[in-house]
Amino acid sequence: MTLPEGATVIDLRPEDLRAAEPLAGLTTLPVRAVSLQAIEDGAHGLTPDLGPLVVICERGVRSGLAARYLNADGLDARAYPGGVPALRGVVNGN
Repeated sequence: MTLPEGATVIDLRPEDLRAAEPLAGLTTLPVRAVSLQAIEDGAHGLTPDLGPLVVICERGVRSGLAARYLNADGLDARAYPGGVPALRGVVNGN
C-alpha cells in the first residue's frame, strides 16, 4: 500500500522504536507520534485539518484499533497493513 498524498502518518510505536527507525526516513509525509493510550482516551490532539490519517505500528496489529477509535472521533483514519516492515518493503521496492 502506498501512502496517500496529503495524509499525515500517525506513528504508534514506542519511543525507542521511533528513535531506532524514524518514519521520516521512509516517507516525506508529516509524521506525528501518538500513543494508543492517548487515542483510546480521546487525548490525541489530532484534527481533521491534518488530512487523512494513516496509522502505523510495528507489525500492524494496534494500528487497526487506533484507526477505529480515530474514526469514532470523526477523523478520516486508516491502518497501514503490515506495519513498518510493510512500509519499508514498499519503499525498498519489495
